[in-house]
Amino acid sequence: MAFTYRHAIAAIDSAVKFGIHPSLDTITAMTRALGEPQKAYTCVQVTGTNGKSSTSRMIAALLSAGGQESVGLYTSPELLSYTERIEIDGRAVSEEEFAAGIEAAAGAAKTAGVQPTEFELLTAAALWLYREKGVGIAVLEAGMGGKWDATSVVVPDVSVITGVGLDHMEFLGPTLEAIATDKSHIIKDRSRTVLGPGTRGLEEIFVERARIMGGDCVAVRPTGTTTPCPESSTARFAITKRPDSPTGRTTVKVEGVMASYGEITILAPAYQAANVATAITAAEVLRQRALDPLAVASALGTASVPGRFQCVAKDPHVIIDGAHNPQAAVVLADSMRDAWPDPENRPVVVLGVLADKDAEGIVSALAGVACGFACVAPDSPRALAAEMLAGTVHRLTGMEPRIADSVASALDLMHAEGKRDIVVTGSLRTVAEGLLWSHSRQRP
Repeated sequence: MAFTYRHAIAAIDSAVKFGIHPSLDTITAMTRALGEPQKAYTCVQVTGTNGKSSTSRMIAALLSAGGQESVGLYTSPELLSYTERIEIDGRAVSEEEFAAGIEAAAGAAKTAGVQPTEFELLTAAALWLYREKGVGIAVLEAGMGGKWDATSVVVPDVSVITGVGLDHMEFLGPTLEAIATDKSHIIKDRSRTVLGPGTRGLEEIFVERARIMGGDCVAVRPTGTTTPCPESSTARFAITKRPDSPTGRTTVKVEGVMASYGEITILAPAYQAANVATAITAAEVLRQRALDPLAVASALGTASVPGRFQCVAKDPHVIIDGAHNPQAAVVLADSMRDAWPDPENRPVVVLGVLADKDAEGIVSALAGVACGFACVAPDSPRALAAEMLAGTVHRLTGMEPRIADSVASALDLMHAEGKRDIVVTGSLRTVAEGLLWSHSRQRP
């Protein structure tokens, strides 16, 4: 009987209960059983507390713009379908292709006598599919950290660290230094390292790791700030125009390490400027030459990042953003100030947070830019109860938040009222439900 997408989902569901492996032994055994597919193409590995998905997507878009070879992109988590995690040339793989990858990965686990986690199974499937489909470059977003992340079975030509924040502390360590040290392990033998702006203050950890591994570093820093690298190995960027509406554009001037790219306009909030500069730098480092400025402008001007300040409805606007920790919430709050410059017209926030996240930090970051809150519990066993979240909102802001049964019910009510724009945030699960709500409204 043919292995179908339904069989693939069943295999993934059965892997979930095995949790997290603080080791590369399982994924290494699986890839060996598959013939080490990751050695068939060039790899770029991206980690970071925030910004790694956006940066990974932009790197893939830039590399695809050259048209020289097929480019794979592996990200996580998905919003609506597991197939979203594995892309080739800007397209999510089909359910049939995905099923074939999971079948190969599950077979490899059986051959190797190991029990993989969900992420290990998905990672092995992606690596196998990229070889089978003739991918020339694979851009791999780490799921968490770097040292024991399943994507670290590869030896990347380019290692990208977007930044470091306090998240997943139960697994990565209690301090920024400990988390940075864990993430630094994506720097492997002779790989070239790109240090995004969010690594500021922790650069020595990454520079030292690169030195030990026989590689070098390139830094990405705002114009006029200090850099841990020689200026010739530092890319600079500056925001020249910020959005002034929920669907506004950002213009960023980028001086790469190999060329000047002038002003690039993106349909995204200003927080994506750092990711634009980091992605350009990573592509330059991989290609070892300047990129075509017209191709760069085209690739990034049309690039979209699902679930990151994404407009899914209008009149009033509904924006979904996957900010799931205080650091990301601070960045989201800055974007909200740009998008709604008049404080009297700022949006209501539909907030749903997972119980293992810093709800107080997220609420505190958004308190000054939200005209109100509606609290929900996303559809996840890890969700924080809406009533508990509402209590946190009231205690920190003095506001009386609404409590809704679901993201959809909150959006139905507030969008029908039409009084204010709406921002849906707090977790990617919450954002996914906002996206599903928008799809349901478009059905005849």
